[in-house]
Amino acid sequence: MPTDTANAFLSDVKTLRERAKKSLDDGAVMPSYKGDVKKTVELLQAVVATELVCVLRYTMHSISVEGLTSESVGAEFAEHAASERKHMLAAAQRIDQLGGVPNFNPEGLATRSATEYGDGGNLVEMVKQDLIAERIVIEHYQELIRYFGDNDPTTRIMLEGFLADEEDHATDLHDLLVAHEGKPFLS
Repeated sequence: MPTDTANAFLSDVKTLRERAKKSLDDGAVMPSYKGDVKKTVELLQAVVATELVCVLRYTMHSISVEGLTSESVGAEFAEHAASERKHMLAAAQRIDQLGGVPNFNPEGLATRSATEYGDGGNLVEMVKQDLIAERIVIEHYQELIRYFGDNDPTTRIMLEGFLADEEDHATDLHDLLVAHEGKPFLS
């Protein structure tokens, strides 16, 4: 049987119903939201920009790869671009849920992004650029996850999913570089 202290943190249904009827203009943002909505939207705008830059870079790399292994590596780049696009859309949808408007304006995109677009080059240089970008994003998302903590579990959980994908991407890219060492795999 639950103790009174176990139920102390739970709101009764009547209270929940009353809260839900108030501030309907706030949409999904309830009075129980512990985060700073304005700051969350600002941080997520940077996530949208970062993911969009990654989509563009991976797409450019998937098209411009050359050499014996270009088809398989190009397919890997295209797969990563599709994953980054899903992240970008999810972050944009979260901004919308919080009452903000996602910023897709290309003007200033590079300055809003945590990663850089890169400048292409040969296949090894492209893989290195993408691995560096993934490593930046991994650390950035780890910081954001700690920042959101229990104050915004929805955003935190979303970013935890992104982080797992980014770590997979980094592993894929690292494996390509390791395969290259001493072997004519990447050229």
